[in-house]
Amino acid sequence: MTDIVQNPFVIQPGTVQRGLTRIRALSEGDVVADAAAPLLVWEYSYAPRYFFAPENVRAELRPAGEGERSGVLGPSEVFDVVLGDRVLRRAAQRFPQAPTQDMRGAYTLTWTAMDTWLEEDEVIHFHARSPYVRVDTLHSSRHVRVVLGGEVVAESHRPVILTETGLVPRFYLPRVDVRMDLLSPTDAVSYCPYKGTARYWSVTAGDLKVHDAVWGYETPLREAAGVAGLVCFWPEKSAELEVWVDGERIGQP
Repeated sequence: MTDIVQNPFVIQPGTVQRGLTRIRALSEGDVVADAAAPLLVWEYSYAPRYFFAPENVRAELRPAGEGERSGVLGPSEVFDVVLGDRVLRRAAQRFPQAPTQDMRGAYTLTWTAMDTWLEEDEVIHFHARSPYVRVDTLHSSRHVRVVLGGEVVAESHRPVILTETGLVPRFYLPRVDVRMDLLSPTDAVSYCPYKGTARYWSVTAGDLKVHDAVWGYETPLREAAGVAGLVCFWPEKSAELEVWVDGERIGQP
């Protein structure tokens, strides 16, 4: 019998394909690059990078020496991005010996050097979006119970299950089903190009405290709108934090 495939959606590093949507990169309102169909290049499996043909780059690119060598794409050259009196140093990169011919003359931009990235007219957060990632939210009546050090922290029969390609399902709970008095907000923040910006809480029960073990999205992006205002527990954070779904424990570290 063939083993069940757990994650068939891992994109192999070195994968290159033509994008299907317009991508723009901006800095302080200046358009640095604008392409109706840039190349999507997976240097790593988790997300692609955008590569722009020379004619799609609006800024002047000034050679700035050698860049880091990629194990997949080969040696690189880096460029300063010149926008009038402003210079974004070493903010563009090219791989002249890349395996794919179309890539060799194309440029990729340092994500954090740009202050705005747009897919069509919608802002992209954190990193480039993969066309193969899908996010769904599903209302459920499954019984979710969260326990820390023997104390019940949350219990619900109305979770919202969030599924995301390549990741385990997550169970988001209404706050009325959670002992919010046991949660304390932290300064931790994470960003997802599919879900948005998450804020975190630590959870305390008796003498036990697990830091940044609960998160939630107040104003998630469209794909994750179903979990707005809900909270999710992260059982992989600590063996003491137990999440049970229909009597089965999930997510043990």
